[in-house]
Amino acid sequence: MRHILTFLLLSQFISAQNKSTLIQEKWVDSVYNQFSFEEKVGQLFMVAAYSNKNEAHNKSIDELISKYKIGGLIFFQGGPVRQAKLTNRYQSQSKVPLFVGIDAEWGLSMRLDSTYRYPWNMTLGAVQDLSLIEKMGQQMGQQSKRMGIHFNFAPVVDINTNPNNPIIGNRSFGEDKFNVAERAVALMKGFQSEGLFATAKHFPGHGDTSSDSHHTLPVVKFDKKRINDVELYPYKELIKNGLSSIMVAHLDIPSLEPRKGYPTSISYNVVTDILQNDLGFKGLIFTDALNMKGASNFKQPGDIDLEAFLAGNDILLFAENVPLAVEKFKLAFKEGKLSEERIAFSVKKILNYKYKTGLNNYKSIDINNLVEDLNKPEFDALNFDLYENAITILTNKDKIVPIKKIEKEKIAYVSIGNDYSDTFVKSLNKYTEVTEIKSDDLDELLVLLENYTKVIVGYHKADGAWKNHDLSFKELLWIDRIAKQKKTIVTFFTKPYSLLNIKNFSAIESVVLAYQNNDIAQITAADIIFGSKSAKGKLPVSINDNFEVNDGIVTQNLNRLAFGVPENVGMSSKTLAKIDSIANYAILNKMTPGAQIIVARKGVVVYQKSFGYMTYENKDKVENTNLYDVASLTKILSTLPNLMVQYEKGKIKLDTKLSTMLPIFKKTNKANITFLDLLTHQARLKPWEPFYKATLNSAGFPAEKYYRKTYTDEFSIQVSENLFLRKDYNDTIMKVIADSELLPKKEYKYSDFSFILMKEYLERITSKTLDELADDNFYSFLGTRSMTYNPLRKFDMRYIAPTEIDNYYRYTKVQGYVHDMGAAMQGGVSGHAGLFSNALDVAKMMQMFLQKGTYGGHEFFSEETMDVFNRCYFCKEGNRRGLGFDKPQLGEAGPTCGCVSLTSFGHTGFTGTMAWTDPEKEIVYIFLSNRTYPEAKTNNLSKNNIREKIQKVIYEAIIE
Repeated sequence: MRHILTFLLLSQFISAQNKSTLIQEKWVDSVYNQFSFEEKVGQLFMVAAYSNKNEAHNKSIDELISKYKIGGLIFFQGGPVRQAKLTNRYQSQSKVPLFVGIDAEWGLSMRLDSTYRYPWNMTLGAVQDLSLIEKMGQQMGQQSKRMGIHFNFAPVVDINTNPNNPIIGNRSFGEDKFNVAERAVALMKGFQSEGLFATAKHFPGHGDTSSDSHHTLPVVKFDKKRINDVELYPYKELIKNGLSSIMVAHLDIPSLEPRKGYPTSISYNVVTDILQNDLGFKGLIFTDALNMKGASNFKQPGDIDLEAFLAGNDILLFAENVPLAVEKFKLAFKEGKLSEERIAFSVKKILNYKYKTGLNNYKSIDINNLVEDLNKPEFDALNFDLYENAITILTNKDKIVPIKKIEKEKIAYVSIGNDYSDTFVKSLNKYTEVTEIKSDDLDELLVLLENYTKVIVGYHKADGAWKNHDLSFKELLWIDRIAKQKKTIVTFFTKPYSLLNIKNFSAIESVVLAYQNNDIAQITAADIIFGSKSAKGKLPVSINDNFEVNDGIVTQNLNRLAFGVPENVGMSSKTLAKIDSIANYAILNKMTPGAQIIVARKGVVVYQKSFGYMTYENKDKVENTNLYDVASLTKILSTLPNLMVQYEKGKIKLDTKLSTMLPIFKKTNKANITFLDLLTHQARLKPWEPFYKATLNSAGFPAEKYYRKTYTDEFSIQVSENLFLRKDYNDTIMKVIADSELLPKKEYKYSDFSFILMKEYLERITSKTLDELADDNFYSFLGTRSMTYNPLRKFDMRYIAPTEIDNYYRYTKVQGYVHDMGAAMQGGVSGHAGLFSNALDVAKMMQMFLQKGTYGGHEFFSEETMDVFNRCYFCKEGNRRGLGFDKPQLGEAGPTCGCVSLTSFGHTGFTGTMAWTDPEKEIVYIFLSNRTYPEAKTNNLSKNNIREKIQKVIYEAIIE
């Protein structure tokens, strides 16, 4: 019974297929039979059209369509909307809808402005994951179909065995026939899966030429066997996999065409005998552009068209004089040189392809949202993946890449070449401090580099497929001298052939080949150098005797935060863009002067923006590098991780008593409070104490008993720019806490006291100050340069957001000094407040927590320790807190949007800050602001749930 059912289904499928074929044949025959001779011949021509020329040009195309019934257009330079409008115009005039083709080897941007640009074929030649190349083909197919384009004259399948080839070069996938074929097949499959016809070129092979067929007729001297074995190999593979069309080049190949200087494009032996008969190709055959000197120098317009058709080509590309060519065809037909059978063979083939692409039921191009559709964020996501898989490490002495122990490094950057390097420098500095060193004098430069442990050299040249990327003598000398003096990583944002002039690579620790000089290549190269991504690329061409095809070193991923776009990690850019509106609304309504926001998922920062200004005076815009007072985030970014280290060492346990940690509390009512109760905020401690009030005089100003306006040995604790507290006042703070009454009931009550005491404990047990501990144990390893106490010791005040106009204690603008009065009275270093940072550095800490204690190849504490501290111990009792970490609300009110997982954790801060991590969704969310400026009393940011609304958008943006 099962076999009968299978037979019936198969029969139905074959019947439907046959019916579809019959309908197609009927349409083709019907159209063909209505054609006059001139209309039949007109179908053979695909003429050049531009959307950046004047109306006279447009009208000349109108005439060719209406009078000569041409079959298609190949569009060149212009813009997408202009071209789409012209396409609609021209199609409306054509009796049979036109083919539209374009050279879009690396995307529509090869010809059109405001469209998307993908890597060159040579860059793709380094990519080992062929599914990425197929996906690129799919996206290019979607973009072309959106533009009403039916043919992409790609892929280029020339095997570039001549490094000096002036016209192919970067347009080739490389010099290995297998690599070229595999990538060409992948790209073709992508195109054709979206209904875009692929056109392989330049048959039979333009890869080993030393001249350009646009200007002359290049000679290929290989024998027939070599051409069959090498140059034709990709075509054989493409034909086996369903290639739609092939473009024949203008080449002089004596072994294939015995007539001296006779172009392959008009050679019957090449086009018919070899391509159609020997290779069995049944698809459409295009000439290369007939205006190219490789063809036009040989015969005049009209004659060259006829000769190309008689050779076996179906479509005559870029004919220079269609009216004259039609007359030549008429004469040849009249004289018997051209048969009806020959015309029907090509014209019916053309009509069959028009039917296949849906031109039997033509629909005009919708102009609405056209540019947006051609520049979707998922295209950027794929580009990031492509460069991550392309960038190639050729040498890597002592595994210098990725740079591991950044805490021991002092790194310099030197730019060489004549193109921009800004994105690369900014990206490197997201990992650790990398100082750009500039000098026009090599000797001076070498002196400036003396104190650095490593040098990263970037070779940046303008990103153009035909641009000269050769290293000059001066550039070679600079690289050589730098590499001989310092441990050097040289990153080439150029084509692989730029390495040919380097005869000896022995002085260079690491050679990184990034292939192209654009933002995504620069960001990804920095990611690989610092190990947030691993290098995977393989060299597509050989470099003298130094490197062979497929050379490439796979590097280690150190699990640092990388950088990409939302679609790289299953999120929607469009949805995340709603964050902008919420942030701008908060600023417009004076809930905060400005803010920094970061979203990371799966280890990739996909949203990093700054909004507003440092103050409401709107003078200094907030930048991603500005520092904010993170307030209570200090608890989980400084004190807590250091406590986790002590826990892991066995110095403290959950039941360890306060009297054990701090003996001064032995004879107090707090002696038996446990570590667990302290960190879960159920130790019955008071929420806070305004310690500063006891130091004010009767007029409410700092009393002379406690303060001086200048530093002295006795008054050494700086609380603001011109105010210094007695050095022994911390003893008073401890006594106030020790003597304070306990709350009557053991329940969840948030208190700063716990973390103030934990700072004392940490400093007692380690004999280091908390800021030293945080630096030594965490920040130096993480590369969190901005995360610091007392930031004015490292940063200029203009980089730090102010927190308040203080008119009750310090009577000044608080900027660069901690906002929290108690922390200020402890010298700016406390366990509950005092830390400053930018959002990215907070994200690094939170990512380390998400990764359960590891980051950058360094283990700070074990997974087990992280689990102990992220557990909700008293949820059943109504206490949501973890061990130091805040956790999601148990009811309706709480710190989050209510849409996070129960395993998530984080903290919020009084100055308008939030850091939250969700292990289940692999999300890190950071919000920093100075909502307390100019006054802290009214917290509209919190009342309007701004941080929570943004968090909700983040979760709505998750699409997979």
